[in-house]
Amino acid sequence: MAWTLGDLRVDRVGFGAMRLTGRAAFDRGSHSDRGRAIRLLRRAVELGVDHIDTAAFYFSPLRSANELINSALAPYPDGLVIATKVGPARDADGAWATPARPDQLRGQVEENLRQLGRDHLDLVNLRLMGQDSVSEHFGALAELREAGLVRHLGLSGARPEHLAQAQEIAPVVCVQNRYGVDTRGGEEMLRLCAARGIAFVPFFSVAGEGREAGAVGAEHDEVRAVARAHGVSPARVRLAWTLHQGPHVLVIPGTGDPEHLADNVAARTLRLSEDELRLLDTVDLPGHTGAR
Repeated sequence: MAWTLGDLRVDRVGFGAMRLTGRAAFDRGSHSDRGRAIRLLRRAVELGVDHIDTAAFYFSPLRSANELINSALAPYPDGLVIATKVGPARDADGAWATPARPDQLRGQVEENLRQLGRDHLDLVNLRLMGQDSVSEHFGALAELREAGLVRHLGLSGARPEHLAQAQEIAPVVCVQNRYGVDTRGGEEMLRLCAARGIAFVPFFSVAGEGREAGAVGAEHDEVRAVARAHGVSPARVRLAWTLHQGPHVLVIPGTGDPEHLADNVAARTLRLSEDELRLLDTVDLPGHTGAR
């Protein structure tokens, strides 16, 4: 079960590094155990994860996701793809700063390179921050691609018009948007990526409305029913449903818990019946009244 990001073949279940630094990457009140995080990353690779999603702005006062990845996995095994994001910026105290201008993106790319100990980045996603046009920012990243600092480019938080703008400048290998069993506003982009052979990489597929805070606190009846039928967790059902949306769909669930990691990876083998898929498809429909 794999997809190709440009010329990089990856398993469709990856790992999101946002929560490596604590309950959430931006939570100053929680700190991860460094040794546990390093062991978790090594275990992820042992379980077949070959696609890690990270960013230089994933840090807490004591932890940096990129530094943890570097410490755990360098020298990096052959075939391991590390995707990063640029655009947003945080100051030393963790507060959001003004997003990067096009001429500042090289500095963000170089910071990711330094933290990860790499001479190039496999994949850089431009995280949109409300702009109507991506042309200047994506053009700046395309120049870095031509210079050999970046291998492939993608978009995050994008609308269809952003994808069209970017594709006029350079190849786009993936789009990262929020999407899940109960957050399906991004289906237009899901279909557009399928038509163009571009990977669609949803974030918060497990978290749902919990978003950065973590998994949903009260699960939908439909998700719980399917989970009971298979004897698995609701999180595994959520990820399996997402993977069922098309062969071009990748998932990047994040966790700081080794048991949750193994459970997430196991979603690649969970097969849902047509009846179960139809039941789960009702969760985000207008008028849905299933308990949470």
